Formats: sequence, structure tokens, C-alpha cells
Amino acid sequence: MGRGALTGAEWERLRPFLPVSNRRCGRWRDHRQVIDGILHRVRTGVQWRDLPERFGPWKTVYERHRLWSADGTWECLLRQVQAEADAAGEVDWDISVDSTIVRAHQHAAGARTNPPPALSSKGDGPGEHQDETPWQSLVARLVEVVLEVRAWAARGAGSPARST
Repeated sequence: MGRGALTGAEWERLRPFLPVSNRRCGRWRDHRQVIDGILHRVRTGVQWRDLPERFGPWKTVYERHRLWSADGTWECLLRQVQAEADAAGEVDWDISVDSTIVRAHQHAAGARTNPPPALSSKGDGPGEHQDETPWQSLVARLVEVVLEVRAWAARGAGSPARST
């Protein structure tokens, strides 16, 4: 299992919600391997053709992501996993407000008075998502994918039609 791949607990929580093959188009490549490839691409921003071989053929990963984006599978997965996590009491529905919502006063902009904290080198701190429960980590990962899907849809809606 590579860095950023689904953990065993995340996979077990996600697996019941995944679509099954209809057996008419042949066997599907393992969902876990493909989803790990999609998560890797969302996290790193690598081109589809440059996906590492451990995720299988790049075109398979791309096509599954495109298919699930078009038919709303990612949105459905996110809703189902969030509902399951909420039922388990692991979702905190507190509202967070940041500067994109609340405007600061014009005099609030200014130079720092204290120097920025020293950056730690890689590997010094705790691991990624270490203090999160499997539900929280899985929901966060699915949110990343759904946000990318929505960005794709927005870019596609604003672009002119192409003829081949």
C-alpha cells in the first residue's frame, strides 16, 4: 500500500457502496486499485498518462473516473459515506467560517509583526490523517474527488462545443 492509498479500514467502509459489474462488458479491474489511482491523481495532479503502473493501465483508471463522474457515482458515494459516518456519530456538523466568507476591515491588512514559525522537515511530524477516524479520512478523500468532478463539470459547461 503506497502513501495516500486507501487503508484497510477505509476500504471496508467504502466497499458496500461501490457499483457492481453487470457482467456484460467483461470483468472490471479491482475497484480498490482503480480508486487508489484516482486518489493519487487528485492528490498529486499528475497527468493521467503518467500514473504509476501499480494502479493498472492509466486508461482504465481514467475511464472509470470519467464514467463515475458522468453518472453521479462519486456524489452518491460521498452522500452514502457521510450518512453512514453521521449515523456512527463521527461527523461534526459545526460550521467553519473563513476569510472567503467574512470580509476583513480595510485596516486589517498589514505586515506581520512576528516572524513565521520555522518549517519542520518532512517526516518530523505525525503522519497524514493520523488523528482522524477511518470515516473522517474517507469522507475527506471523497470530498476531494467530488470537488474535482464538479470543477470538471464547470469547465465543460463553460467551454464551446467542439466538432471532431
